[in-house]
Amino acid sequence: MEEGQALMSFAALSQETRLQIVRMLVVAGPEGMAAGAVADKAGVSPSNVSFHLKELERSGLIAQRRESRSIVYSANYEALSGLVQFLMMDCCAGHPRVVGKSAEEDGCCVPHAEKQDA
Repeated sequence: MEEGQALMSFAALSQETRLQIVRMLVVAGPEGMAAGAVADKAGVSPSNVSFHLKELERSGLIAQRRESRSIVYSANYEALSGLVQFLMMDCCAGHPRVVGKSAEEDGCCVPHAEKQDA
């Protein structure tokens, strides 16, 4: 991950509601959550959650897809893993456990349901 992308990601995560949303979507797994469910769980209005989801999607940390009449959002595990690796790259002196695998490949960012199936 390049520094500019990392800065955009950190800027998106530096707001309480957006951080809460990303954490919810990580737990939700690849199935994601409909925008209305995100708003309900976050305790914010649909228009407010729409603004935050747009900012998170613009940063690349989440993705959206249309399912019937709903827009479903899910965490972009590759981008989140890249952000963690960006932070860890220098402090770990290139240790293979940190830089050799993505967090998904290492198993630390696999959604809870997938871990149980493995």
